[in-house]
Amino acid sequence: MGNNKNIPLQAHLSMFTAEFFWGLMAPLGKDAMTHGIDGIDMVSFRVMGGAILFWITSIFVKKETVPTKDKLLLAGAAIFGLVCNQCLYTIGLSITSPVNSSIVTTSMPIFAMVLSFFILKEPITLQKALGVFIGCCGAIILIITSAAAVSSKVGDIRGDLMCLGAQLSFALYLALFNNLIKKYSVFTVNKWMFLWATLMIWPFTGSHVMDLNWAIVPTKTWWEAGYVVIFGTYMGYILTMVGQHSLRPTVVSIYNYVQPIVSVTVSILTGIGVFTLMQGVAVIFVFSGVWLVIKSKSKRDLETKK
Repeated sequence: MGNNKNIPLQAHLSMFTAEFFWGLMAPLGKDAMTHGIDGIDMVSFRVMGGAILFWITSIFVKKETVPTKDKLLLAGAAIFGLVCNQCLYTIGLSITSPVNSSIVTTSMPIFAMVLSFFILKEPITLQKALGVFIGCCGAIILIITSAAAVSSKVGDIRGDLMCLGAQLSFALYLALFNNLIKKYSVFTVNKWMFLWATLMIWPFTGSHVMDLNWAIVPTKTWWEAGYVVIFGTYMGYILTMVGQHSLRPTVVSIYNYVQPIVSVTVSILTGIGVFTLMQGVAVIFVFSGVWLVIKSKSKRDLETKK
């Protein structure tokens, strides 16, 4: 009885901690990618590190049988959920500011809503449409600000667009493979997805990583890269799925706001990024748009009402 009462609290703490880890990952990852390693190195470390950690963990948890058909489907899920998502985000972060990259990550529910309309036939209400419009206005303001920026601390339009592409890729992953990822445990899904992602990425990036002059990379950079792999990737994925298991999607989406708050605060305090007035306006637009989208009724809600 007591354990059941603690489940919602555990779910909320899991979501908050995951978003906190991701919020801190942006400035730490950015700092690492400006002191010894680049975006290609970082994404290579992320997928291989994630694969190693999830396969080791799978030894100690309940084993699940995955038929060959589902293993191949998980390869498709890895393309959208990891390969495109992590490559675009990590390399985009190496170009733009951690402030912009974290603001952009909150736009994912908007992409998810649009894709749900086309793939899952979810209705688009006036409230949802208004949310998408407002959120898009925020993204445009952010991109225009980056285009006019003279410093990467403010942002870079190329990195912003890559981070936006990462959110679109992850939204596609959720829309196309939602039933598959719910079929198995977090460890089973991720061990196969990260394995596939490693097999897809390393043939193209392996030689680049091997050419890295490991001896001159500062110790601080290795600690930051380790944080990205262990906390920003491995722990972040586990904690998110723990939260998603017990909390409603709208509640999970609201936790997206933790990420930019942490990232912006740390970036400003460490001098890695700056926060301008126009970025503040963009934040208001994006947050308002996402809020309208996640508060509007889903197809299931409308059918229940009928």
